[in-house]
Amino acid sequence: METATVAQKKLSVLKGGEFLIKESSTETLYTPEMKSEEQKMFAQMASEFIVKEVRPHVMRIDKGDHDLVVDLLEQAGELGILGASLPEKYGGMGVNFNTDSYLSEEIGKSNSWGVAVAAHTGIGTLPILYYGNEEQKEKYLPGLASGKLKAAYCLTEPGSGSDALAAKTKATLMDDGEHYLIEGQKMWITNSGFADLFIVFAQVDGNQFTGFVVDAKSENIELGAEEDKMGIKGSSTRQVFFQGVKVPKENVLGEVGKGHYIAFNVLNIGRYKLCAMVLGGSKACIDVAVKYANEREQFKQAIANFGAIKHKLAEMAIRTWVCESATYRTSGLINDMIEELKAGGMDSAQAKLEAAEEYSVECAMLKVLGSEVLDYVVDETVQIHGGNGFSEEYPAARAYRDARINRIFEGTSEINRLLSVGMMLKKAMKGQLDLFTPAKAIQKELMSVPSFGKNGSGGEFAVEWETIKNLKKAILMVAGAMAQKYMAEIEKEQELMMLVSDMMIDLYAAESALLRTQKLVETKGKESTDLYVDIMQTFLSDACERIFLNGKHAVVAFGEGDELKGMLMGLKRFTKYQNINTIALRRKISDKMVANNNYSL
Repeated sequence: METATVAQKKLSVLKGGEFLIKESSTETLYTPEMKSEEQKMFAQMASEFIVKEVRPHVMRIDKGDHDLVVDLLEQAGELGILGASLPEKYGGMGVNFNTDSYLSEEIGKSNSWGVAVAAHTGIGTLPILYYGNEEQKEKYLPGLASGKLKAAYCLTEPGSGSDALAAKTKATLMDDGEHYLIEGQKMWITNSGFADLFIVFAQVDGNQFTGFVVDAKSENIELGAEEDKMGIKGSSTRQVFFQGVKVPKENVLGEVGKGHYIAFNVLNIGRYKLCAMVLGGSKACIDVAVKYANEREQFKQAIANFGAIKHKLAEMAIRTWVCESATYRTSGLINDMIEELKAGGMDSAQAKLEAAEEYSVECAMLKVLGSEVLDYVVDETVQIHGGNGFSEEYPAARAYRDARINRIFEGTSEINRLLSVGMMLKKAMKGQLDLFTPAKAIQKELMSVPSFGKNGSGGEFAVEWETIKNLKKAILMVAGAMAQKYMAEIEKEQELMMLVSDMMIDLYAAESALLRTQKLVETKGKESTDLYVDIMQTFLSDACERIFLNGKHAVVAFGEGDELKGMLMGLKRFTKYQNINTIALRRKISDKMVANNNYSL
């Protein structure tokens, strides 16, 4: 469907994790304002389907009408939504990664139906695309693209959630040498009630974690009752019992004993796409909140006129816009690497897999950022609705219930925080990322006399860029000292790792917002983009304070004496930013949305 946008040239894009030690450029930055006409049409097609076919039936879906869910999945398949990112030779549309991001954002506006779509197109389909042999791809992918086949992913067990490799489900090679016998129990399996095939992970010979493609209609598969969940009630979630299920040997996915590569690498894409989806959910929820604030009157005026409500609406928009900036920045990085790898002769599926693995740190951070932005947005939407927000007659309650799961699946927020820092440190230990040289340079800088002059010089956003540069120093200082103290034992210090992760997430988000703002000013001029400048500056101001506080908590936990004093002084020096009237800026942001009666800025 699409041709490569990067014409056989070597890209100068940053590699995964390099955002912490190198400067980024607007030249290679991708933003949602760069959406092509074809991409706009594709996103509009998905949006219209959700508005016309899904939203009118949201109550039926939420009450567990899975026949309707299946029917809508098949309709989406006919439109090409389910196979959008699959190669055309397997019945897909072959769209690039950026286009797929726009699709994910639109699907994120469809409440719990979107969960069924995500499970099917992501963890249900991608293992076959990335790790299946040619026969498996030809057998399953066309049906998955069209919606004739529905997929589910069977990884979690009662005793193994975050510790997926501790799974006890076993697969035993039968005497005929041609079949495996799978026995075990899986739980929290999305789409299990209507799936046609399962991606199942089991232990071969007790310790060889392996993936299988299993026909869901096989004998000796039993399903538990539908889970009575807090939210996403429209998605089918059941336990799956494999009680001696005979599976052909040719249904092994990838290699025996290499299932962890499938489970973990597919989750990189899943984490990114979750962020893109919750971004769509956040925008839809802000629309609801703004409209209600304009309609609801108290003390003889709309509540949208009150400062307390203005603050909430503005903060919802700020976090969403900044999350969007980070999301599409990462989408562009992954897309560019995919095109570069394809230009070098790699097939599309392998290129996507390797690009997502390269940016696994960014994907983990985005999963945390996006899920927590949506949680904030839905919580404040309920609050703006007051008592009506607690009533199921209004959409706020459903959004609140549905959002909570996002901090749990695709790896909990805690796991992803630990992973983001752990993967950075592992890259450094392997020599793939030089964190230690700049960290040592910062230690020397702390011994020098600081400059008390104006922060930055020249350029539209010189102060902001100097601030970003210093925030990186703050993080490297804390992470470097922490790594030096704990060495190989650092992964046991989870509280410290999560503090550093939060510092990294704030930095990546703030830098993404600044890059996007600068690019908008360069292309559209300052006057038409002043509100985006307000958003960026407000977020950066708050991020500096959070980074200082998280850094302080970390260094006080392990530092002492002169070393501690030096790090605290360094944190104060590196997290300074100019004074910003954030109350006035938030009022401007809120007033724009209130005037438009929706999220548009």
